[in-house]
Amino acid sequence: MSFSRVGRALSSPARRPSASRRGSVRFERTLDIPFELLFNYFVEYLNMERTKTRLLAELARVGKALGSPSRLELLEVLAQGDRTVEALANAAGLSIANASRHLQILRDARLVEATREGVFIRYRLASPEVFDLTHSVRTLAEKRMAEVEQITRAYHSGQRGLDPIASDDLLQRIRAGTVIVLDVRPEEEYRSGHIAGAVSVPLDRLGAQLRRLPKSKEVVAYCRGPYCVLADRAVELLRSRGRRARRLAEGFPEWRAAGLPVKRLPSN
Repeated sequence: MSFSRVGRALSSPARRPSASRRGSVRFERTLDIPFELLFNYFVEYLNMERTKTRLLAELARVGKALGSPSRLELLEVLAQGDRTVEALANAAGLSIANASRHLQILRDARLVEATREGVFIRYRLASPEVFDLTHSVRTLAEKRMAEVEQITRAYHSGQRGLDPIASDDLLQRIRAGTVIVLDVRPEEEYRSGHIAGAVSVPLDRLGAQLRRLPKSKEVVAYCRGPYCVLADRAVELLRSRGRRARRLAEGFPEWRAAGLPVKRLPSN
C-alpha cells in the first residue's frame, strides 16, 4: 500500500449519509475496520518501513567496507592472526596512514576490532564469520563473474605444474607420516596459528634451510590462501633443487575454517 492510498483512505469519512424510506438520514459503514485500528496499522507500517531502511543502510556499510582491494587484502592478512597497524601496512604494501584509514572503515563496519598495547594498536577479525564472508564473496565472484573466472582460470593454469593438493588428501598424508609440511608465511603468522605438524620455514629462509629437510619425503608448502604466491615460489625453489614438492590448494585460514587440526604457539 502506498502512502497516498493510505492518506486517501484516512481522509474519507467512516460513514456516509443515505436517505431512508421515511426521509430521515441514516449512516452506513463503508469500512469494516474501525478507524482507530486502521490508524494503528498505518503507524506500524511507517515504523516498519523506517526500521527496514535503517537495517538496509547498516547492511550496506558492510558491503561498502568490502568494496576495496586493499581492505580485502587487509582482511586476508588478519585471517592469519592479529597484527599491528605497522605489520598490516607492510604486508599489504600500504603506507601506515593509508592502512589506518582502511582499517577504520573496516572497524566502523564491525568487521575488525582493535586493542591498544602500549604505543601500538593491534587489529583482529571481529569473528570467524568475517572470514566466512570474504570466502563466500570470493567463491560467488569466481562462479558468477566472467572476469574473475578468466583470471582464476589463468592463475590455476599457471599452477598446473605445481600440482596442488587438497586439504583432505594432505591430512591423510600427514597422519601417514609421508610428507613434510612447510609453512612459508612470516614466522609471526605461523605463531598465531598453523597446520598441526607443519614446520615454519619462511620463504626468505628456505634456501638456507633446504639441507635440513629430509630428501626421502615429499614436501607440501602452504601460505595465506589460494592466491598467495609464497607457496608457489617455495615449490618452484624446491623443485629446482631436485626435491619433490607441491603446494596446498588453499591456505591456512581455509584449513582452519574446515575444522582440520591446527596449533598455536604461545606469545613471546
